[in-house]
Amino acid sequence: MYAIVEIAGQQFKVAKDQKVYVQRLQKEEGTTVSFNKVLLLDSKGTVTVGAPAIKGAEVTAKILGHLKGDKVIVFKKKRRKGYRKKNGHRQALTEIQIESIIASGANKKEVAKKAPVQKEEPTKESKETISEDLSSKTVTELKALAKEKGITGYTSLKKAELIEALTK
Repeated sequence: MYAIVEIAGQQFKVAKDQKVYVQRLQKEEGTTVSFNKVLLLDSKGTVTVGAPAIKGAEVTAKILGHLKGDKVIVFKKKRRKGYRKKNGHRQALTEIQIESIIASGANKKEVAKKAPVQKEEPTKESKETISEDLSSKTVTELKALAKEKGITGYTSLKKAELIEALTK
């Protein structure tokens, strides 16, 4: 089981008992923290994707210690100008160990089975109201209606032909 979780603005792929170095967290060493912004969860081959996060899913971790990362040298130079600048940087990190990945309450995206839609034949009165309603709609709304009805190539249709085709 693994999860992709957002910790301190960065995304990490984590598994149980894994040690991860993350941006400095403002908690004491030895405390337990929980992260509820789980973006993806894989449990025995069943993948659950959040939109953007999975509701109810949570990753808990224990803070092992705070430390500094390796020194990174930043060297800037402009040739033939005599400009050189050398800076160093050490990132503040927190080492955490993943204790558990909880998936309870996770909303799995299941494909909803749709019941077949029964088409009703429009009566003469309803055809008239449909044509009146369509004449008040904008071109973009008419294009969307045409797409729903399965009419392709609506750019070649005129507005009157579109209304006539939709009322059939």
